[in-house]
Amino acid sequence: MRPSGEIRPTYAENFHCIGSSCEDTCCQGWNVPVDRESFEKYRNLPDVPLSALLKASVHPTPVSEGKEVTPANFAQIRMNEANQCPLLATDGLCQVQRELGESMLSHTCSVYPRIINTVDGVQEKALSLSCPEAARLVLLHPNLLSLHRQGAAATDTDLRLGTSDPAEVIAAQEALMQKRIDHPFTPQAWFWPIRAAIIDLVGNRTYPLWQRLFLLGVFCRRLDAIAKGELARPIPDFLGDFASTVATGNLLPAMDSLPVDRPAQLDVVLRLAGMMLHRSNVRPRFVECIQAFTDGIGNGPRATLETLSAQYAVAHDRHYQPFFERHPHILENYLLNTIFRTHFPFGRSGAQANGIPDMTREFALLTAQFALMKGLLIGVAGHHRYSFSTNHVVLTFQAAAKHFEHHPEFLNQAHTLLVESGMDGARGLAILLRNTEPASATRPTVPTVQVPMPQAGR
Repeated sequence: MRPSGEIRPTYAENFHCIGSSCEDTCCQGWNVPVDRESFEKYRNLPDVPLSALLKASVHPTPVSEGKEVTPANFAQIRMNEANQCPLLATDGLCQVQRELGESMLSHTCSVYPRIINTVDGVQEKALSLSCPEAARLVLLHPNLLSLHRQGAAATDTDLRLGTSDPAEVIAAQEALMQKRIDHPFTPQAWFWPIRAAIIDLVGNRTYPLWQRLFLLGVFCRRLDAIAKGELARPIPDFLGDFASTVATGNLLPAMDSLPVDRPAQLDVVLRLAGMMLHRSNVRPRFVECIQAFTDGIGNGPRATLETLSAQYAVAHDRHYQPFFERHPHILENYLLNTIFRTHFPFGRSGAQANGIPDMTREFALLTAQFALMKGLLIGVAGHHRYSFSTNHVVLTFQAAAKHFEHHPEFLNQAHTLLVESGMDGARGLAILLRNTEPASATRPTVPTVQVPMPQAGR
């Protein structure tokens, strides 16, 4: 593993909306929040043709139990009968941007699909895979972190610190070093070295991907122990020891003994995939994805978890695994983007100076999301068999991200599912990660399962 340092992803800078050429629209199928500043701009527009439509379409967010109205979600766009933004023109492009200019877009509309986070005054961007073009950019590039802004003259250090002024760079670096000296046991003070160690681990192909993720779980649990005072190790010492452990392979025997339980894994995948199917705006692309998934694992009137698991294993071994052995960067890129998008392993609130991170929980959430995407892809690969391609991969990731990622309760529901099913511990999460069947495996007796099928929204 290379020495820990600060890594600032810049691939999101390469995103460009393809407008009406896109196979989907970001202006349909969900609520679009409008910040207070934009709402007031729309209310104060002069008498132009678009002002009446804006006033009729953008309304203050209703106050509901358990939902806080903030300046960021002060208002929302009321979708039309087709569950589509009424501000779209017939060619699928935004009338606000076309007639009033980009400066009049709300924060959400101007930023999407970019996701912006800030740590130590450093701004970094990831991309939401619910946008097809963003999904292609993230998933298909063979070396995602090599993407930099074209023509950027600043050095890597300048990019990380967001400035090219030498005095400001030196001051920021000195402040960061002093912060680490003052807080050797506080993970937030060591955010960037921790981030670099995680990126190194995700990209370490001397281990299969499921083992890299299992090691990441060990990493998070030990960081939590340090943060809670249960393990008296300064963060830099821990990072060095962990790097040595990964390099020497000392944990390989323990990982080789971890269980493989495809029925238990598939059961969780089915239950995750079934979340929020009651929503009225389930999109046709997600329906297509779920239908391919369930067909690929042998869904039918007499299917049981045992028969589904057997077909799931076939789909994995014959179609999923050979494809991703040829394209290992796809799942690595997904994980990297998720790490940047969610401020892993701290979470957005835990990364702040006064935040209380729960890195073990963040790893469980990462595992749940990975297991869901992997499970869907296994079924989709089983459906398409030898014609399974990167187009199917992009569609699966994009449709699932649009269905799950923007739902505010999905992660909490996913974590509750892991806890209630006893899969939130190290052993259970290993079951979700591992698919390689040992030679002497016995399958437990399992109950009949009904696979829910969504209906497309309007």
